[in-house]
Amino acid sequence: MGILVVTGLSIVFIRDLFAVVILFGIYSLVSASFFVNLDAVDVALTEAAVGAGISTVLMLGTLALTSRREKKSSHGSTLPLMVVVVTGGALIYATLDMPYFSDPSDPIHHHVAPRYIQQSGEEIGVPNIVTSVLGSYRGFDTLGETVVIFAAGLGVLSLLGRFGKRPEIALPSPSMSHHLILRVIAKALIPLILLYGLYIQFHGDYGPGGGFQAGVIFAAAIILYAIIFSTESAQKVISPFVIHLLMSAGVLLFAGVGVVTMLLGGNFLGYNVLAHDPVHGQHYGILLIELGVGITVTSVMLSIFFDFSDRKRIRSIEEQ
Repeated sequence: MGILVVTGLSIVFIRDLFAVVILFGIYSLVSASFFVNLDAVDVALTEAAVGAGISTVLMLGTLALTSRREKKSSHGSTLPLMVVVVTGGALIYATLDMPYFSDPSDPIHHHVAPRYIQQSGEEIGVPNIVTSVLGSYRGFDTLGETVVIFAAGLGVLSLLGRFGKRPEIALPSPSMSHHLILRVIAKALIPLILLYGLYIQFHGDYGPGGGFQAGVIFAAAIILYAIIFSTESAQKVISPFVIHLLMSAGVLLFAGVGVVTMLLGGNFLGYNVLAHDPVHGQHYGILLIELGVGITVTSVMLSIFFDFSDRKRIRSIEEQ
């Protein structure tokens, strides 16, 4: 907790945005270890992959399009400081009504959590209760989160001008392939990262993982390939056109599972009707919707990275 406070204060006062991005990554990594200490391993894995991993890369890509130094504000800091102090004081005051940490009489221990713990094994048949909740009990909510990620990808496409007429990209992107050590290490690590992504994707029923984490890991492997061997080489492996199709394909796969369950006479995202045995139906449904989540997350992350990279090269052409 002390490291989190020091890191947070450093982020506020430092004006070097590159250092701020790195500190944000450190903050996320420390938060992930904090979650592990609380036995929230699924949350820790997501925080490490998204917060300390892919978000750091995307923010560095943003800095390549803007400036490394934060501009000095023309407005005073008194009013924002007062707002933060009042808001923080209100939040701290609100914690006085909260139950004590790990108190067995907490309302959460007497509401839906005991039902999930006691009955999810028979109803869903998935050892990882977190996957049962996210994929089945709260499947509609998870679909909404996937749509939000898809909408974020569309927003970046719109802001960076991917939907409009753009100049032809003739300037090659930089690469680090001339560094022998980086090239050898990347070739050794990238297949292992992809294999680990597959493990996280299809082992989420039994341990920490799932489509969100696996999608980020897949994207990180391809982004590492693009950084070392150039963006053009990565786009030969998976083209931007295919990535844009996969962005919507993952959401359609998720929603399509719900439509199929309705056509078979069940509720939307009620997987019991997908097989003769309701538990098997739950397995099939969760497997398919997690695959849809993984496809959408991977394609959105790659699309954002490639768009930033292309935009930087376009700006270089215009400056020349």
